[in-house]
Amino acid sequence: MRRRTWWIAVASIALAGAIAVWVLEARTFPYHSVNHDEGVYLQQAAMLLDGQLFVRPPVEDVFRPWFFVEDGDRLYPKYAPVPAALFALGELLGGYRIALLGIAAVILALVALVVDEVFDRGSGIVAAATVLCSPLFLIEAAVFLPYAPTAMFNLTFAYGYLRADRTEDRRWAGVAGAAIGLAFFSRPYTAVLFAAPFVAHACWTLSRDSRRALPRQATTAALGLAGVGLALAYNATVTGSPLLFPYEAFAPLDGLGFGRRRLLGPGIEYTVELALRSNALVLSEFVTGWIAGGILGATVAAVGFGVAVRRGLSPRESILAGQVLTIAVGNVYFWGNVNLLGDVERAGDGLIATHGPYYHFDLLLPFAAFAAVGALALVAAARRTAERNLTPQAARATLVAALLVSALAVGGVTAANVDEKIDRNAAVTDTYERVYEPLEDEPSERSVVFLPTPYGDWLAHPFQALRNDPDFDGRTVYAMDERPFAVVDEYPDRSLYRFAYRGTWAPHEGSPCAARLQPVDHVAGSTVGLNATVGVPSAAESVTVTLTTDQGSATYVLNNASDRTSLRLIATDGSVQLHGTDIEATESLPIGDRDDVVLDVFVDRGLGGSFSYRLEVPIRTDGGTVRALTPRVERCSGIRDCGGEAASIPEQSPNGVFVRTDIVVEE
Repeated sequence: MRRRTWWIAVASIALAGAIAVWVLEARTFPYHSVNHDEGVYLQQAAMLLDGQLFVRPPVEDVFRPWFFVEDGDRLYPKYAPVPAALFALGELLGGYRIALLGIAAVILALVALVVDEVFDRGSGIVAAATVLCSPLFLIEAAVFLPYAPTAMFNLTFAYGYLRADRTEDRRWAGVAGAAIGLAFFSRPYTAVLFAAPFVAHACWTLSRDSRRALPRQATTAALGLAGVGLALAYNATVTGSPLLFPYEAFAPLDGLGFGRRRLLGPGIEYTVELALRSNALVLSEFVTGWIAGGILGATVAAVGFGVAVRRGLSPRESILAGQVLTIAVGNVYFWGNVNLLGDVERAGDGLIATHGPYYHFDLLLPFAAFAAVGALALVAAARRTAERNLTPQAARATLVAALLVSALAVGGVTAANVDEKIDRNAAVTDTYERVYEPLEDEPSERSVVFLPTPYGDWLAHPFQALRNDPDFDGRTVYAMDERPFAVVDEYPDRSLYRFAYRGTWAPHEGSPCAARLQPVDHVAGSTVGLNATVGVPSAAESVTVTLTTDQGSATYVLNNASDRTSLRLIATDGSVQLHGTDIEATESLPIGDRDDVVLDVFVDRGLGGSFSYRLEVPIRTDGGTVRALTPRVERCSGIRDCGGEAASIPEQSPNGVFVRTDIVVEE
């Protein structure tokens, strides 16, 4: 293959990869994926663009993004800034997503270059095409996660090293060192596993002829160690210790090794047996569902390895073979692979179902390289067999037919695997689209939006599309609904909204079913009142109202509830009282300085038809002044449904079921 033709082929594959990633990320991940780490990297990218390594929220406890470490009055991400810097570069060029296209194209070009260095040009083209058709590459290249960016640096290192090994050009040795240094800064353990066979090869070259090999190997090592030093310097800056990585500061047990491992929550006992079992499952998924051709592609790669061994595996070819061993075995020592699986006993659970075995992303290189060798060897063997046993015309026809059938078989498996992965992610996106719909037309004025926290006290988990500017002063500011009055005091001139959804947070299963953006009023005075009107269907047998504060509760049975039942809550400094149909409250319930007063209205419609309205009113008292916010409103089919996942959505409510509220200052 002529060099010019070869470069055109490489450029065409790289361009095809960029286009495929562009279509995929635009259609399948417009709100990002179910892996909420994307929001962390994009938040970090915005910080880098502002020249910040830390953010300092104006109010404690309500602005902490997912996977950010608390350090006094400042926060920093648990991840190294290298992938985020690449995404930030994309933003400088016109948009964060531009970075994804560039990374995808560079990865494919580098695969062709590396395999060309190890085998030949034809194998390089086939290998690049193989990576392009692998679901793992397509999915990971289309999301803002670190695996594709780190692989780009690893592949740059591989090409620079191999080029320097062939030409003895120390400039390429320098490129290799700088690239592996950045890869280490990005994901240290990933870089070590990828580079280990190259290190073994470097030692071998030094043992054979140290005088010739030492200058280039020393150059690579020096610049690689510079990258390590850069990573340690970053650690010292953000964590205070060069040997304390941010991810360890966030979760000390979320690292390498066996024993008790956890990120958040109780964690697991990561035994050798569990490690071997979970990694076997991950590798099985890699082979059967996340590479081009699935098991057929893996078989062709095995044939290619056998062909390379039969020809006499060269030291450079041994590097790629060694990567299969170091990456596969090395990942056994990392508990993240069992965490990736979710429930080990249930197939299709965990992030591996939508994102694949991303800790093994670098296995795509040796797989594609040996698959290319195997494919070309099988084609050559078929051609020789046909030419030996058939006439030239019949041989050509037979060969074309065999190639067509093989391509259809491999292509069919690949297409089915890609479609399955895209469909799984698209189902999540369909849910996101429904949930984010109320936010499509954000308030035109400067505003604060209080967000729910289904996974605990985090922002951007799961709502990673809703991120604050690093200075927390964008047109829309997002806050947790934990200290609403402190947020109101910090942003006194902004409009207030509350975002809420209806249904358990389970995007894979099409839930939540709806969401709303509720305007929130803030009132303050010596006495404040909440006027509420609730719909009571005609079939209701009874209505029971319960008023609850942190100090106590009171229950009232409404015997004459109508289809439009009115309730009135009066709060003064230190107490709250309920009035309304059939309610003759003579006593008040005490409230503290900071209280969420809850009003539950249970509508009894018999077995299977009963439901409750829950109105949760944030109230704060301060020296004779009472402050209150528009209540959080839920409609619950059972008592366990209440608590943040049963928002009352007017357009989703049955006939005769409604809630209307108005919070006012009493004269």
